[in-house]
Amino acid sequence: MHQTTIRNTVRCTGIGLHSGKQVEMVLRPAPEDTGILFALRSGSGTSFLSPKPRLVVDTGLATSLGNGHDHIATVEHLLAAVRGLGIDNIRIEVQGRELPIMDGSAASFVYLLNQAGLRRQTKARKVLAITKPIVFSRDGKFVKATPHDGFEVNYTIQFAHPLIGRQNLNLEVTPDIFATDLAKARTFGFLREVEYLHANGLALGGNLDNAVVLDEFGVLNTDGLRYPDEFVRHKLLDFVGDMAVMGLPLQGRFEVFASGHALNNSFLRYLEDNAAEYLEERTLELPTIAPAAAPAKVAPKQQPVPAGLRQPVMA
Repeated sequence: MHQTTIRNTVRCTGIGLHSGKQVEMVLRPAPEDTGILFALRSGSGTSFLSPKPRLVVDTGLATSLGNGHDHIATVEHLLAAVRGLGIDNIRIEVQGRELPIMDGSAASFVYLLNQAGLRRQTKARKVLAITKPIVFSRDGKFVKATPHDGFEVNYTIQFAHPLIGRQNLNLEVTPDIFATDLAKARTFGFLREVEYLHANGLALGGNLDNAVVLDEFGVLNTDGLRYPDEFVRHKLLDFVGDMAVMGLPLQGRFEVFASGHALNNSFLRYLEDNAAEYLEERTLELPTIAPAAAPAKVAPKQQPVPAGLRQPVMA
């Protein structure tokens, strides 16, 4: 399997969840073996940051990366889209200290990446494969991982709310499955928490346009839910994005109960610290190239935009 990057440079603007201010983001193709690279632009120049478990500096409202000098917040939805669509190498340029929240899901990022197109590169894809079973638990929450040729997640959440309760979803995450079954699931929160955050100058960009908000009985958004189990779907989306912080794509089967950004990152740090026991870097085989057949004389077809995905504001 070959490494991939995006074919064209694309741009978007949106509101930052924390600041409530406009953020500009540019996605550019990147050479082989680059991985995911953030280019953080400021008045003093550009600094670079590649995601690693120990560069996660905050997991409160979202996943934030930092290197002691610069940081970038709310990275998990874009990282989920990049990994979910099978993109190995990409440069993410950001003017600001956080990524745009868009509609609270990964749908806008999937649309943007589809507009950029994918380009197959020459080198083979590298992955980090789980080699033996591992159980990582804390306060009744856990992440279990076993060897698997792919990326499968069995995720369970449990909330004491009549609309959520206990929800479970099991998916083998592929580009098609990610785009149709996960990308549109929005982040969610409770009205009492939103009011507290706003009163304390936090999550100033959060509103009903970029989150599912619940009171004690139901959903306040007039358009309702996008999936009956949108809550567990978004948690699984977050897990995909949080696992992308590992650097190389992970291969394994994951069973997750009641986890969040903090436990996800603690699990990755444990994996990283014990990599010799649980992980193996593998280079995936390149496909055998068959003799080229004569091209069929058919009109080219334009790739459709996945149904229901929101188009971001183009800069």
